Amino acid sequence: MQKKFFFNQPFSLSRWFYTFLITFSLVFLSSCSLPKFAKPKKVERTTPVNAKERARKNVTEGRGISLKGAFSKGGSTRYEFSTSNPLWRASLEIIDFMPLTTVDYSGGIIITDWYSDSDNPNESIKITVRFLSNDVRSESVKIIVHNKNCMRNENCTISEIDSRIKFELQKSILTKAAQFEIEAKK
Repeated sequence: MQKKFFFNQPFSLSRWFYTFLITFSLVFLSSCSLPKFAKPKKVERTTPVNAKERARKNVTEGRGISLKGAFSKGGSTRYEFSTSNPLWRASLEIIDFMPLTTVDYSGGIIITDWYSDSDNPNESIKITVRFLSNDVRSESVKIIVHNKNCMRNENCTISEIDSRIKFELQKSILTKAAQFEIEAKK
């Protein structure tokens, strides 16, 4: 018996399966949508079409730079380095007797290593200073003090303490930063 013809070729089960698989794949893939990154973004009607006008608009809105603004004094951008930040300098000066483990100016954090006094070697403290702003105010600095008590068998407990050390450090840092700020204005 002769087989039926499909697309001018003998029809077989494997040919039918491949045809079905290709058709199903094309239908399935064509129904998928594009990922978000490949889709074009909606543009507001107020956005200029001309590139020069668009660049000028971005600069006026603060999303770009201009050469005229880069060389003029009194711009809105303020670069501040660790040597010119009074809070940063004051903090480093106040806790200079302690070994430091992390000092990250761009992240705004100083972390000391465990420090113990020679009077009580079983007790240590660790200080974390976080800078929340560059202004010399009490809300600009957050100080966290951890206490570690160790027994003779090296069984240690670590806890955050809210003692006068925290407040004295904050007071000392703010006082020293205010002095640095007054000296810088002179």
